Amino acid sequence: MPTEASPVSVSPPSFLCLAGHPVRWRLLTELSYSDRRVGELCARLELPQNLVSYHLGRLRAERVVSRRRSSADGRDSYYRLELDRCSELLAGAGTALHPGLRLAPTRPDRLIRTGRRRRTRVLFLCTGNSARSQIAEALVEQLGGGVVEARSAGSHPKPLHPNAVRALSERGIDIAVRRSKHLDRFVGRRFDYVVSLCDRVREVCPEFPGHPDLIHWSIPDPAREGDDDEQTYPAFERTADELATRIAFLLELIEHTYTNLPRR
Repeated sequence: MPTEASPVSVSPPSFLCLAGHPVRWRLLTELSYSDRRVGELCARLELPQNLVSYHLGRLRAERVVSRRRSSADGRDSYYRLELDRCSELLAGAGTALHPGLRLAPTRPDRLIRTGRRRRTRVLFLCTGNSARSQIAEALVEQLGGGVVEARSAGSHPKPLHPNAVRALSERGIDIAVRRSKHLDRFVGRRFDYVVSLCDRVREVCPEFPGHPDLIHWSIPDPAREGDDDEQTYPAFERTADELATRIAFLLELIEHTYTNLPRR
């Protein structure tokens, strides 16, 4: 009789063991939507800080979660989910079970349906509206398929930074003629999502009508990472790369939400 084939390994991938713990899964779920401080995570999970910190440490050790010092309060930190890393580990877990379960990456420019009755509106906020939020707005315009309307503003607007223009020009996007705007211009307007990119602006973000989804991405100001434009340019490149990754996942969320809306 022929010998029945055996699987190469019977041990589950380490990511499944890591993420399968109920507390860690809840932390991943919270951080998949927005960067959060440990105090916020404790409140949302209704668990003591020592327990939450322990599990965050486990996730950080596997580079699934990272931490950044808050620019609003240096005594505090924001935790973020490394979505690309999670995607890679989940794909590996599926392949380990069966090659047919390999996850194929989606292309951001193919995520958004055309022919909608109305566009999804997203507002990006940072302090100066000179770099981070301008980059985010332009990237959504490029990747959103014409059905996601993006705007940006700042709590203390400053002139558009030349390195933001340069970083996007490397991606084929021209924002040289754009101007910074105060967030007061948009108070009273309806948005589906309001995304704060700066820890300081999150603290002063006004309320918007219609109860938009509030998302926070704790992204440092690239202009502070050097003494002149040449020194800071690598930080602008990293910021553009991070925003491009986050926006691709945001567009996934937008399309998923739209697809699952009840049809009239």
